[in-house]
Amino acid sequence: MNIIHLSPVSGEEPTAADLAAIEAEMPLIEAEQALLEAEIAALTTGPALSELARRRVRNAERRVAQVGRELAATHPHSQDAA
Repeated sequence: MNIIHLSPVSGEEPTAADLAAIEAEMPLIEAEQALLEAEIAALTTGPALSELARRRVRNAERRVAQVGRELAATHPHSQDAA
């Protein structure tokens, strides 16, 4: 999910607006990272996947959806916001 519209790499540094957009997206990035970590933990446990690991993945999925909705509400013109 990318709501930041940067031009192709041209050797220019990001503008203040670009950095602000990245900062605004950080809660979603952090939620997605937590989901990825939960999925990795679940996949590496092998066939004995515990209920705790399943719950951790479900909770992380819900958090990503919640943060995505919040981000979409605060940035309604973003193309890829949840």
